[in-house]
Amino acid sequence: MGLPVRILLHASDESRAQAAARAAFERIAALDRMLGEAGSESELRRLEAGGRQWTPVSPDLLEVLTTAVAVARATDGAFDPAAGPLVALWRESRKTGKLPSAAALEAARSSSGWRQLEIDRATGAVRLGKDGMRLHLDGIVRGYILQQGLRAMRMKGNGRVLIESGGQIVVGSGPPGLAGWRIDAAAADPVFKQRASQLTNAAMATSVTGVPFLEIDGTRYSQMIDPRTGLGLTTLITARVIARDAAVAEALAAALTVLGPAGAQGILDRFPDVVISLSVPAVR
Repeated sequence: MGLPVRILLHASDESRAQAAARAAFERIAALDRMLGEAGSESELRRLEAGGRQWTPVSPDLLEVLTTAVAVARATDGAFDPAAGPLVALWRESRKTGKLPSAAALEAARSSSGWRQLEIDRATGAVRLGKDGMRLHLDGIVRGYILQQGLRAMRMKGNGRVLIESGGQIVVGSGPPGLAGWRIDAAAADPVFKQRASQLTNAAMATSVTGVPFLEIDGTRYSQMIDPRTGLGLTTLITARVIARDAAVAEALAAALTVLGPAGAQGILDRFPDVVISLSVPAVR
């Protein structure tokens, strides 16, 4: 995932703590190799190489993609796991300092889109519906991996755990004597802060637009894009989500940076069990 992973836990003795932490780190590392965008073990690259053929995938990748498509559908594409060509285009723009041309944007958009991602859960196979499609699972895969790390620790009999990486947090039961893990959600609204201060058996995800960015003619274009238009976001937003599942929390936080305050109620209508908070700086 390219970022450190931190584990906090309470255990009855050091040997149990070491065994649980080792199981979590091993599981996290294995999933990182499998679900990452680079390396010989990357299932994403193997799936893309299969193109429009049905390609068998691991249960882990199948679960990530199934969840990703469900969130994409619920957010009308504000989160899109198949926006890889658009992401690559904007990465190149940050290097050159120039906006993508209209023709380049149209070409990237024609090879993107979650609706072209076909999943057959019965056979455990996936097919990409267009040539040149590339998957981009930033915004969901970290949450899934951390959730699996927690699961590995629970299987070792240790559930009083907090796992964090890159601002994404997943927790099990709270520390002894406390109602839950005390997470400081700075600048969030009071309801969100209260829930975060006693977090148990849940996940908290944070997504922020802004840095790094590409500035052209006084407009700052975020590294994060609106998959529906293919354009970099230009509004500074911090989105926070608490959900039972870390992958869902991370994907919804990413979608909210695109949807903004106007889309918050729609998220709550579709996901009534989540808690969200959006911070948008006042315009001076």
